[in-house]
This record gives sequence, structure tokens and C-alpha cells, in this order.
Amino acid sequence: MKITVVALGKIGLPLAVQFADAGHEVIGADVQQGVVDLVNAATEPFPGEAHLQEKLSELVPAGRLRATTDTSAAVAESEAVVVVVPLFVNAEGVPDFEWMDDATRSIAAGLKPGTLVSYETTLPVGTTRNRWKGMLEEGSGLTEGQDFHLVFSPERVLTGRVFEDLRKYPKLIGGLSEEGARRAKDFYEAVLTFDERPDLPRGNGVWDLGSAEAAEMAKLAETTYRDVNIGLANEFAKFAGKNGIDVYQVIEASNSQPYSHIHRPGIAVGGHCIPIYPRLYLWTDPDATVVETARKANAGMPAYAVQMLADAVGDLNGKRVAVLGASYRGGVKETAFSGVFPVVAELRERGAEVGVHDPMYTDEELARYGFAPYHLGEQADYAVVQTDHVEYRTLSKDDLPGVSVIVDGRRSLDPVDFPGVDIHVIGLG
Repeated sequence: MKITVVALGKIGLPLAVQFADAGHEVIGADVQQGVVDLVNAATEPFPGEAHLQEKLSELVPAGRLRATTDTSAAVAESEAVVVVVPLFVNAEGVPDFEWMDDATRSIAAGLKPGTLVSYETTLPVGTTRNRWKGMLEEGSGLTEGQDFHLVFSPERVLTGRVFEDLRKYPKLIGGLSEEGARRAKDFYEAVLTFDERPDLPRGNGVWDLGSAEAAEMAKLAETTYRDVNIGLANEFAKFAGKNGIDVYQVIEASNSQPYSHIHRPGIAVGGHCIPIYPRLYLWTDPDATVVETARKANAGMPAYAVQMLADAVGDLNGKRVAVLGASYRGGVKETAFSGVFPVVAELRERGAEVGVHDPMYTDEELARYGFAPYHLGEQADYAVVQTDHVEYRTLSKDDLPGVSVIVDGRRSLDPVDFPGVDIHVIGLG
């Protein structure tokens, strides 16, 4: 097949590489000329994705993968189009479809009869049928279900391990027609391979959920579950901390029973997925009070962690506080909805002088986020661990000279390595 992947970001580019590696001819379309140029030079535009560079180095010179800024022309050449354009959500949880709308109009302009169009960007329930179908039909003059087929098939991977996750998890699809679903099943079976999963009721592979709406909801449900679960864990942690209880022992004990799967509490929930997708769900189901409450609980954890520090030391005005970690999770160079932003803002609001350290970022990169860089070995009064980078697990008192109190928001530090330092962990009484 000839396939177009629209948007060559941290999910889209690995997908394009996966399809090309499966033996197909792939065109990657992106609005950023710089990204297109790097891909055509067989150079990864972003670091940290396992095996991406080695696959680019093989596939681009072989002519199996190329990139362009002309989405319509790429679509006009293709039998299948996969869309991974970002969808943004504002602070009130309202989706901003501008980028996706623009991409959809470009797709429609090049759409020809017989094409399969699959949206993989996480969407509010009903978007594929009620928004994209009409836009594609209007822009192309074609009829969905007759001239072309439209499906939703959510991406279910984590950056840094996309190729591994594509094999590990079932590929969910939902069409607007039975024929569209059949076409999508054939397509994904031709571009993906799956690990054996005897633990799954259907076995691993392509799962047809019967409708685009079911596939849209499945992605929102699996991610919202994690947010609600973490919110519950954070509520347990706050109660445990006030009552002299080790919440981690409680969680370990609870999860020894097969019906309990309590997640770990922590200082923040960040990334492109967990803070956002519950908002997309709430946009179409505003009566979901459990989801709303969990989202508010998790959004309040950075301020709770700073309050833990203030409770331990008193006034923070004029104090030097080192925040360890800008990334939203360990080992990933990504700050999307990272807890570092509300933690720093809350500390500054209390008059603290804040420095941020992250082993994955240069001083210049941290400064672009408005942070004063902090370097291990520099004097500070207090510290807050925001990211669970593996490098932080081996820190000692010598790395944070002058620090007398630490709020360890990820339970990363070993207290044995910090003699004389008062370490406070969320969920430990």
C-alpha cells in the first residue's frame, strides 16, 4: 500500500516508520518544514524514541519513507490516511480543534475514491461521526461509506517505547460502517504485528468495537480510569500522612488481593494524556462527578506538596528552593502539563527563590520555560522532588548542600543517603 501519515510528531513519526518497516510506501505530511527536512535527511527530529533513528537511517535511503508539507498531494497518492494531529484543550477543558480542522480540510482536498481515513488522535465521543465525516464529505465531494471509509482507531502507546507498545496492545477500531471497519481491520493487520497475549479474552490483534463512538470512548475510559485511580490514591495518601500511616504499605497490601489495583500517589499528574483526556470525556459527559472530582484532586497535588514544605519549615519568603525535575515523568524529555509549572508558581507565590534542575535539559532550555537553572552541588535551603528520574535515586546529601528539608514528591530518595535532612514523602505519616 501507499500510506499517508498526517503529523510527524512523537506518535505520528514512529507510526509512519512502523508502516514503512512493514513493507509499505509511506508519505509523512507535516506543516513544519523543519520536521520535513529532518525526516527527509533520515534524522530524528526529537530524541528519546527507542529504535527510531536506526529505522529512519534504513527506510529513508531505501525510498520507503519520505516527508512533505503538501498534505493534499500526499493524500491524493494514497490508499490509506492515518491522522495523528494534536488536539489541544484549554484550562476550562474545552477542545481547540483548529489544527485538526485545518488538517482535515487538507485531507479532504486530496481525498479520492477508495481511500480509508483513520483518525488516531484521542477525541471526544462523537467527533469522528459528527465533525470529521461532514468536513471530509464537503471538502471532497465524496460520500463516506460509499466513496471512502472513515474510522477511529486510538493510539495507545507511550513516547519512548512506541514500537514496543504497538506490538503489546490490541489495536482498537471503530467504523461508521461495517465495510469501513472491515477495511480498517485489513489495513492494521497489514501494518502491525502483535505479541502473543494469552491473558487477553480475544487474544492480541485488531479489535473491532462496533462503532467509532465505542472506540473513542474506550480510549477516554482507559485513560480517565488512571486519573481517577491516581486521584483516589492521592486522597488515601493525604489521609495516611495526617494519621501516621504508611500509604505505600497500605497500597501494597490492598493490591495483594486480585480485585485491587490502586496506583501510586504523587506530586503531579502530567503529560499529554492523563490530565487532558478526562477533560475531553467531561466535555461530552459533564455529569460525571467522579471524573471531575478526581481531576480536581490531582490538579491540587502540586500546591499540596508545597504546603507540606511550608508546614515543615514555616515561611518560605526569601528561601532558596531547588525543584528537581522539569519533565512530567522520569526518562522523558517532555514538559506537557508537568507539575513543575504549578510547583514553581506556588513557591514563587510564597516568596521563594526557585531553581530547577533536570538532567535532560540544558540551562538554556530551562531558561526558555522561565526557570532559573539549579545545578547539583549548589547551595539551597530546601528541595522538592518533582520528577522520578532514575538519576535522582542515587542522590545524596552532598548533591544538595545546605538543604535541611526535602519534600520527595515521587518517593525517589533513600533517607539513608541524607543524614540529618528531614525528608517528607506524600503518604508517609
